[in-house]
Amino acid sequence: MLRRLYHQQPESFAFSPANQAWAEGQISKYPEGRQASAIIPLLWRAQEQEGWLSRPAIEHVADMLAMDYIRALEVATFYFMFQLQPVGSVAHFQICGTTTCMICGAEDLIAVCKDKIAPKAFDLSADGKFSWEEVECLGACANAPMAQIGKDYYEDLTAARFAEIIDELAAGKVPVPGPQNGRYAAEPKSGLTSLKDFDSGRAQYNASVQAAVDIGDTVKRIDGTEVPLLTPWRDKGAMHKPAPSAVKQNAEPVAIVTKVSPATPADATGATKAEAQATPTAKPAVEPAAKPVKAGAEPTPGKKPKVLSAPRKSGADDLKMIKGVGPKLEQLLHSMGFYHFDQIAKWTEEEISWVDQNLEGFKGRVSRDNWVEQARLLADGKETEFSARAKKGGVY
Repeated sequence: MLRRLYHQQPESFAFSPANQAWAEGQISKYPEGRQASAIIPLLWRAQEQEGWLSRPAIEHVADMLAMDYIRALEVATFYFMFQLQPVGSVAHFQICGTTTCMICGAEDLIAVCKDKIAPKAFDLSADGKFSWEEVECLGACANAPMAQIGKDYYEDLTAARFAEIIDELAAGKVPVPGPQNGRYAAEPKSGLTSLKDFDSGRAQYNASVQAAVDIGDTVKRIDGTEVPLLTPWRDKGAMHKPAPSAVKQNAEPVAIVTKVSPATPADATGATKAEAQATPTAKPAVEPAAKPVKAGAEPTPGKKPKVLSAPRKSGADDLKMIKGVGPKLEQLLHSMGFYHFDQIAKWTEEEISWVDQNLEGFKGRVSRDNWVEQARLLADGKETEFSARAKKGGVY
């Protein structure tokens, strides 16, 4: 299925203060240079805030993670969990239409959507409150037919009950999720055949439904006010700062001071000891820029390598033969004084750290793609697997 950005886009996007703090906490989970690993949770939080993912939202997240816009767009367009067009302000209905649900009545549920919401999938209802789509298997085959509404499953549906659920949501109510035919979970419809003493002492609803009822937010969008995750690794002074979202790609690099409270919460999942240990030690408050930092500012981590004012008489090497270096990044390297494979091949760990921090918009690329080892081979006149394919036109 071809997935494209919606034809009408808002002018800008910004996280709410609570969601901004949550996003910064997510980024802090990852070591320096690996912050792009937070792309999915940040895109999801942006969607939860707005209801759908706009281009400004995707680019805003990309800026925070120092990613190329195309990389963030690849993620957003690949996963169907991301809605690339506006959805209903109250709820978006995802009707499972795969085999088991189809046999058990999914087509009847879709007919209800067409009648009560809109004739076509993704179209908004007349009041803008609802939208719908048919999706592939949602994994609740024993409770077919079913639909996901907001964050919860509504199972064992009939067309009549599904129509009632839509009416209840329209009236501002939150129907209890889970089985709609009296079943507790996914036990046989004829009743239990084993574990018959299970009824004693159990909660009113099964665990997932009980949590939804207790929280009362089945269709409420996450807004950062939920029970937070503390980030204990930050209490030890180890904190990672996202690239400032206000700096767009191709903009003039500047030194930005990002102040984040060590106790800023993130979400409700907790953190493992391994995650805390994986976070690097304290970093300076000034985000390194591609140009020299002004006098008086804290120094950039690492050591700046020796640079050239211009390429040698033989001409600059084709740095695009290094995996991870494209035309834009090659131009940036030239502007920093790097033109030849042997320059890169001689970088020490400290110098790698400096370059990784100063590749504005491409931070962490040197370590991620192991430039130094590639450059050593290329400087010796050898080929890498990537350079061999690149010369044959096999790289896109």
